[in-house]
Amino acid sequence: MSSDAHLSDRFAGTLSKMRSAGAHAMELAALRRRLEQLSEPGAGELPGNELEPLEDISRLVDLPEPDAAEARQALDRTAVLKLNGGLGTSMGLTGPKSLLEIKPGKTFLDVIAMQVLSTREKYNARLPLILMNSAGTREPSLELLKKYPALADDVIPADFLQGREPKITADGRPAEWPANPELEWCPPGHGDVYVALAVSGMLETLLAEGIRWCFVSNADNLGALPDARIAAWLGGENIPFAMETVLGTAADRKGGHLARRAGRIVLRESAQVPDGDDSFGDVTKWRYFNTNNIWFDLERLKALQDEDPAAPLLPLIVNRKTVDPADSASTPVIQLETAMGAAIGSVEGARAIEIPRTRFAPVKTTDDLLVVRSDAYVLDDGGEMIPEFTTTPPVVSLSKEFYKLLPDFDERIPSAPSLKECTSLEVDGDVTFGKNVVVRGDVKITGPKTVPDGEVV
Repeated sequence: MSSDAHLSDRFAGTLSKMRSAGAHAMELAALRRRLEQLSEPGAGELPGNELEPLEDISRLVDLPEPDAAEARQALDRTAVLKLNGGLGTSMGLTGPKSLLEIKPGKTFLDVIAMQVLSTREKYNARLPLILMNSAGTREPSLELLKKYPALADDVIPADFLQGREPKITADGRPAEWPANPELEWCPPGHGDVYVALAVSGMLETLLAEGIRWCFVSNADNLGALPDARIAAWLGGENIPFAMETVLGTAADRKGGHLARRAGRIVLRESAQVPDGDDSFGDVTKWRYFNTNNIWFDLERLKALQDEDPAAPLLPLIVNRKTVDPADSASTPVIQLETAMGAAIGSVEGARAIEIPRTRFAPVKTTDDLLVVRSDAYVLDDGGEMIPEFTTTPPVVSLSKEFYKLLPDFDERIPSAPSLKECTSLEVDGDVTFGKNVVVRGDVKITGPKTVPDGEVV
């Protein structure tokens, strides 16, 4: 009898399709678990009435600065891993999002390379840089990194590929889309990083090379520099998993937050909120928000996977979409995903740590892009994005009709206005910005109009 016999017959085709595509046994085990979770009542849901706010946690500002020898030892056994699978399609891009220019002549990947090389030099540490790529981001991303030959490691590869799995229909069958069979597949969320590390052989290579810790972050978060204090804290207190969190602001209301459920720390994402539950966006109740800056012990991960090939246990996230994201009339599908940060709820001894806002500057939309392109952040020679604002970054809201896609954004804002003295900027309608525009305080601009060169708003 098939090892999948305990699963409903409705999922047999999905597992068969995955197996026929040459999936590794660990990938099959992970998919099987997600399908089992989908069969459970309220699959993937985290209702607010079952959660309690997280109390005070460790803070980066309270961690001691390690001495030079301790810092070098900690970082020498750490790898920097960037999640680099995104193509930036939500912004109208066709290539890797990480190749988007965020300062003149500098892409996300340029800045990441600068950060790693600067940290290596400062601490005289090996500190390999690794990308988790998708098939679409691999070649152009590795090509760009050739500009930095000093990054290359003689033994540790520069990247590995994320996994993929079938999209499924509402009744559990694998989705079919003959017009473009590639659209029948999707990545299983960044929770896939743990299995993908093992399946690719990267986990085994890192451990053989004496790398104990992995610092993972999104390629679009330029605040996520490797920090010797955190690396030393993990080693000193033998912490197997740590999530960097920030105190929530209005800008974080759609992000994943930490809470307690039945005494355990859990991570709740927007896709896990039941219909009619309006508790998710309350940043005063749910104080700590996930930055997706994650540190974990590779030895502990290996031990967990030796016991359970699908480890660590991650809650299911059910994303409902259409098989062709660009065609709302195409077949409705379910994408089964997990979040890597959700391991905080299943890895014994996992911790959360509050970090300053400087370590969290993600670029998810053109709203965010305008902030990092502006003088609200200055890029120094070591790749650090230095905030120039006084307390919190400006909150930008641009009309989606005219600014959501990068070509439209670049046409209307060819030169970013000064935002370092701006608290919030709302642009409603078709507005074009001239050069050297300065925005101060709370500002709303309604179009159609052109803001002339040098205007102070």
